[in-house]
Amino acid sequence: MKPQTVGMIGLGIMGSAMSANLTRAGFRVVGFDVVPRRRAEHKRSGGIAARSPREVARRSGIIVTSLPSADALFQVAADLLESAARGTILIETSTLPISVKEAACRALARRGVILLDCPLSGTGAQARVKDLIIYVSGDRAAYRKTVPVLQGFTRANYYVGAFGAGSKIKFVANLLVAIHNVAAAEAMVLGMRAGLDPALVLKVVSDGAGSSRMLQVRGPMMVKGDYSEATMKNEVWQKDMTIIGDFARELDCPTPLFAASAPIYNAAMAMGLGKEDTGAVCAVLEKMAGNPRKRKKPSRR
Repeated sequence: MKPQTVGMIGLGIMGSAMSANLTRAGFRVVGFDVVPRRRAEHKRSGGIAARSPREVARRSGIIVTSLPSADALFQVAADLLESAARGTILIETSTLPISVKEAACRALARRGVILLDCPLSGTGAQARVKDLIIYVSGDRAAYRKTVPVLQGFTRANYYVGAFGAGSKIKFVANLLVAIHNVAAAEAMVLGMRAGLDPALVLKVVSDGAGSSRMLQVRGPMMVKGDYSEATMKNEVWQKDMTIIGDFARELDCPTPLFAASAPIYNAAMAMGLGKEDTGAVCAVLEKMAGNPRKRKKPSRR
C-alpha cells in the first residue's frame, strides 16, 4: 500500500521534529522552508524537499504549517490560492493572533481550502520525542480526516470547538509556560544562593508537590547553565508574549503573574540571549543574585 503524502511548510525547530515523526510513522513528507539548509536537512532525514509551497500543495492534500509570523502565513496562503486543490486541509500550528488566522482562513476558503486553527503545546525537545498536544479548532469534519496525521506527530489531540478556540486555549497554556518557566528559574537560583547543588535541587524538587512541566523540561538546562540548544528561542518567545498580553488586554482580564514575568524575558534579550532557550531566564536571575554558582554557601553567624 502506497504511503500517504503529507505536506510540511516550515522546517524550523518544531516543523523539522514533526516531519521526522511523520516519516517514522510511515508518511511521505513533502517539506518546504525558505532556508535552503533546512530543506537539505529534511531530505537527509528521509523527507522529500519541495522548491516552494506551491509544489507542496500540488503533491499533498493535507498540509501542516509551522510558521514564524503573520507575513509568512499570508505568503503561504497566497501560494496555496494558486495551486491547492479544492478540499485541501491546512493544519495551521503556528502561534499567531486569531485575527491573522481568520483572515487566512477566509482567503483560502475562496478556493475551497479548509484551514484548521491547531496550535501546539510543547517545546522543541518535546516535539522530537512526539510529546506534543495539539488543540484543533474549526471544521469538525475536516478535523476527523486529519486525525491519523495528527497522531503521527503528537501525543494527544483535542478538538476544542469553533475556529479560534484552539488559539485561545494555546494563549492560556502559554501564559502558564511563561510563569512556570520563570518560577522554575527562581527556585533553582534560590537553591544555588543557599549553597545547594542545583542537580540535587532539580532531582528532589521535581519529584514533589512543587514540580512543574517547565521545571522538568528546562531544569536540566538550568543545572548546566547552558541554553545554547534552544527548543524555544527568547527572540521567538517575545512574539508569543506580545500575543498573550494583547489577548488579555482585549478581554480586560488581569494577568499580574504573567506581567511580572515579562521583564525577566526582556532582560534576557538585553543580555544578548535572544538566540538562547527561554530557560536562560535562569541566567538573568543568577546575575541578579550575584552569580551564586561562583559563591560559597553563606556562613551563619
